[in-house]
Amino acid sequence: MLWAGGAARDGFDRFIDATVIPPLAIDRSVEVLDRNGDLLRAYTVADGRWRLAVGLDAVDRGYVDMLVRYEDKRFWTHPGIDLRAIGRAAAQGLRYGRLVSGGSTLTMQVARLIENSGTGSWQGKLRQMRVALALERRLGKEEILTLYLNHAPFGGNLEGVRAASYAWFGKPPRRLTPAEAALLVAIPQSPNTRRPDRDPDTAHAARDRVLERMRGAGLLDPETVAAALTEPSPRVRRDFPILAPHLSDRARITDPLADVHALTLARDMQTRMEDLAAQAVEHRGDKLQIALMVADHRTGEILASVGSSAYTADAREGFVDMTQALRSPGSTLKPLIYGLAFDRGLVHPETLIADRPVDFDGYRPQNFDGLWRGELPVRDALRLSLNVPVVSLTHALGPDHLIAGLRRAGVEPVLPGGRPGLAISLGGMGLRLEDLVALFGSIANGGERIDLRWHPQPSAGFRPERVMGSAPAWQVADILRETPRPPGVADREIAFKTGTSYGHRDTWAIGFDGRHVVGVWMGRADGTPVPGVFGGALAAPVLFSAFERIGEVEPLPPPPPQTLLLGHGGLPQPLRRFAPPGGGGFEAGPEIAFPPDGAVVEGTALTARVQGGVAPFTWLANGAPVATSRTRHTVLDGLGPGFSDLTVIDAEGRSAAVSFRLD
Repeated sequence: MLWAGGAARDGFDRFIDATVIPPLAIDRSVEVLDRNGDLLRAYTVADGRWRLAVGLDAVDRGYVDMLVRYEDKRFWTHPGIDLRAIGRAAAQGLRYGRLVSGGSTLTMQVARLIENSGTGSWQGKLRQMRVALALERRLGKEEILTLYLNHAPFGGNLEGVRAASYAWFGKPPRRLTPAEAALLVAIPQSPNTRRPDRDPDTAHAARDRVLERMRGAGLLDPETVAAALTEPSPRVRRDFPILAPHLSDRARITDPLADVHALTLARDMQTRMEDLAAQAVEHRGDKLQIALMVADHRTGEILASVGSSAYTADAREGFVDMTQALRSPGSTLKPLIYGLAFDRGLVHPETLIADRPVDFDGYRPQNFDGLWRGELPVRDALRLSLNVPVVSLTHALGPDHLIAGLRRAGVEPVLPGGRPGLAISLGGMGLRLEDLVALFGSIANGGERIDLRWHPQPSAGFRPERVMGSAPAWQVADILRETPRPPGVADREIAFKTGTSYGHRDTWAIGFDGRHVVGVWMGRADGTPVPGVFGGALAAPVLFSAFERIGEVEPLPPPPPQTLLLGHGGLPQPLRRFAPPGGGGFEAGPEIAFPPDGAVVEGTALTARVQGGVAPFTWLANGAPVATSRTRHTVLDGLGPGFSDLTVIDAEGRSAAVSFRLD
């Protein structure tokens, strides 16, 4: 008899050991996590289900205890099947003529879930018992419980407690309340009839029964249960997080085989920046779009990346990631040009530089407002974003030197025609918002290139390069700190630059404090003009709002020891006035185009014209002032017949004179 019992036992063991267990690994939702492991975005698996992987340590312990006590109180001690529970279920079935309580253990439920087998037939139950016993022999209890947490159905296309927690409560399962935990214990028993969005009353009643049983079992004290019973149950299903959708797509394309993508983004900051972006375009027509980026220029880590105001197929073309779109940078390259000029010793912030008409082989840049300021300090030329001085510096540096500076900052510009000309200093190239954030981050980082990245590990092959010296970088930041602020902004510790591309197609504002660099682009995704908008009026207010949402502004650093802190009078003679090589294309003084010298003019009035020179112009007839004009022509009356000497003096004090006779 003993021998027969032993043989039967051995045969049973061989039977269990020979059990073919279905694959335990199934497709999981691809997840994108922030720097703290919080969920930014998830993707459904191929069959359209949400399956968010979860470990036992990432689930509220109260939920786990409640689940085991409600579903399988001897889970930690039985071998996979609970003979006492099966016996009780059979006895109740015989007594009442129907199934009153089930005998399935959590391990048997796992067996059913991984095999996707039904529960209605006794053959199915026997198969689940066999698989459950095999699972217990091959896996630990915590591993089996983890399988349940990942496979349990929670209504619709939700599988696993983590997906359920986000769908029904909008948060991860490690932060469940007792009432929420009780609901998640109840739903898998009948996931279709207890769906809170389909039958909230049934779901709520099932939750309350779980809570009452936990009170009776002593797992929850009466006060906790009383409070939990008053807590409302969800009645709608929440959307899964979809933060940083463009960057999430980019990460997934970069590494399509990864199940989890860890980013450097900070979830709270990303949320605040996305809200700001939506607000910035809310009442500005249906085509205006925005992109925004925040980075830590000390580490190069991107903290927020907003590719559009909303990830939707609307008139704003919200699916396009405008942080990666090539656009004209307008005036935003001027800080780099001045920094390179400081670095080369061409100028100093207090050097005088001319702002007057220039001609570089037919290229005649003008200031945005059409006015000329004459000579002024380089500091003011950058602060006022004047065009002529920066083109003159680019001519002196050489356009290739500017391109080299961009590349040292990790920026690869796209050049029309492939060759750089002087127009690149005013935005004649294609750059991305991410490029400008990298460039300004390098200036903020003491002139050294930053490893701008969205992945936690340093970029492969990255090596720091010096874009400009630390002193020139500080000088640029010191000037940009004086840039005129939008109305109502008093902060003085943010250095920033705005820009507007040709035809009002792009508006920019890029700025930094002692730690953060922020970039804002606004325009239309299709590249059409936005008439009348400027970077200073449209993008700059958003920039300062972004800094407000970041938190306390960190001060900019003090000047490096080698910085030359002198006024104009203390500068070495060569640095007191910028002298462009070969004259730098500056026009000569004024010339009187009409009347020509020695001309005879009929009539009683004379329309005089001047070419060259800098407005305003003062006209003298026979030594006496007769007119002042900002235009290049003026009408002179009352000269009288006969010979007259006509003189014009421009804003620089240069003059020209002719003699003529009026008949």
